[in-house]
Amino acid sequence: MTAAPVLALEELRVAFGGVAVLDGVSFTIGRGETLALVGESGSGKSVAALAVMGMLRGGRVSGGRILFGGADGVVDLAAMSERALRAYRGRRIAMIFQEPMSALNPAMRIGAQLGECLALHRPELRGGTRREAAVGLLARTGIADPDRCLGAYPHHLSGGMRQRVMIAMALAGKPALLIADEPTTALDAGTRGRILALIRDLAAESGTSTLFITHDFGSAAAIADRVAVLYAGRILEDGPIDSVLRAPRHPYTRGLLAAMPDPDGMVLDGQGRRRLRTMAGAVPP
Repeated sequence: MTAAPVLALEELRVAFGGVAVLDGVSFTIGRGETLALVGESGSGKSVAALAVMGMLRGGRVSGGRILFGGADGVVDLAAMSERALRAYRGRRIAMIFQEPMSALNPAMRIGAQLGECLALHRPELRGGTRREAAVGLLARTGIADPDRCLGAYPHHLSGGMRQRVMIAMALAGKPALLIADEPTTALDAGTRGRILALIRDLAAESGTSTLFITHDFGSAAAIADRVAVLYAGRILEDGPIDSVLRAPRHPYTRGLLAAMPDPDGMVLDGQGRRRLRTMAGAVPP
């Protein structure tokens, strides 16, 4: 008998006012699997993530299902009340947001913020045991001096360090599903590679399934088992990452791959200067 996927979106539709942002999106994520959801800005990637988390401010699920398979069976997150969702959000499904400086409280020390996560999602931990767990989480993310980090404010840390803190907070509840929404935004290339490797390794170590949201096929290739290509609220292509990179079926996917920066693959303009390949048009409003 095949195990139920950890997450299955079935013909999901999300609307903001009268505007459909997701129009029949379907994909699955198996246990321990990483799916990269790839698309341009405005394609609906982050909306899909927020729908799973039940955090659609100003929007609503207008159709379809969001099935989550946990230890107690399969539930439809889209049909749950806000109160019922609280038992899943953070503890069973956690999210790493794009910009840690916006997600972290600038007026609270890292230790207090991580302590709040542990108090909420692992209430059995108390006092010194909770602090020990916080130190352990930061150490797992590669922070060299976790004790010092606990006493720091977010602005004391580099962008890469702040993102490691966000990863530690997301892992505090030992979630079955981790959603990473453009987690390497504004990081330099070296730090970006280390953060991607960290998310991949920690997910593999704990058997956590991951929904990785990105506009960059290079990042998807570094972390994902499968990729789903999203355009204007619809999935155009879904398959193993190696297969899609090697032989993309949809013209839009081929266009995205051709537009990736590659000094050896640039084309010449009318004056003999090299320029990046581009795609005509824009995502519909």
